Amino acid sequence: MLANPEIANLPGWVIALVVAGGLAAALSTAAGLLLVISTSISHDLLKNYLMPEISERNELWAARISIAVAVVAAGLAGLNPPGFVAQVVALAFGLAASSFFPAIILGIFDKRMNRQGAISGMIVGIVFTAIYIIYFKPQLGGPGTPEGYWFGIAPEGIGTLGMILNFVVAMVVSRMTAAPPKLVQDLTESIRYPRGSGQVHEIHIH
Repeated sequence: MLANPEIANLPGWVIALVVAGGLAAALSTAAGLLLVISTSISHDLLKNYLMPEISERNELWAARISIAVAVVAAGLAGLNPPGFVAQVVALAFGLAASSFFPAIILGIFDKRMNRQGAISGMIVGIVFTAIYIIYFKPQLGGPGTPEGYWFGIAPEGIGTLGMILNFVVAMVVSRMTAAPPKLVQDLTESIRYPRGSGQVHEIHIH
C-alpha cells in the first residue's frame, strides 16, 4: 500500500501523506495495545487479584514496567520476525481467536458460562495454539516441518482449531462447576436486547 503512490509516479507530497497516514495508524494501534497491556497487568491482575492493597503510585509503576517489558519483547520479535507482515498478523489473530473470542461470545450468549469455564477455555486454547505455532515455525526454533501439519493446517490458521477447543473446554468446565450468580445471569440476558426494548421482549415471551 505504501509503495502504490510511488509506483503510480504520483507527486512526492502525495507519497509523504500516504506514509504519514500509515505511520500514524501503526503508532496509534501500538499505543492502544500498550495501554491495554499495562492496564490489564497493573489494574486487572495486580489490583483486583494478586495485590488488592497496592497503592496507586505502585500501580502506576507496574503499568510503566509492563509497557517497558512489552516494548522490549516487541522489539526482539521485530528483529527476528516469524514471517512476513501478513503472516505475523495472521498468527496474532489466531492467538486472539483461540483465547479471547470464545470467552466474549459465550459471555454474551451463554448464561451458564462462569469464571472457571472462561479461564480454562482460554488457557487450553492459547497454549495449544502457541505450542503449534512455535513447533512449526523454524524462525521460532521449532523442529516441525510442513509435512507434519495437523489436517494440513498451517500455523497461521491453527487459531481456528484452538478456538474450537476453547469453546468445548469452556462449555464443559462451566457445566461441571457452580453456575454464576443470578444477578450475572440476568445481566447476560439483559445485554442481548437494546435499551428500551424490554416491553417488546416481555410481549414476545408472553
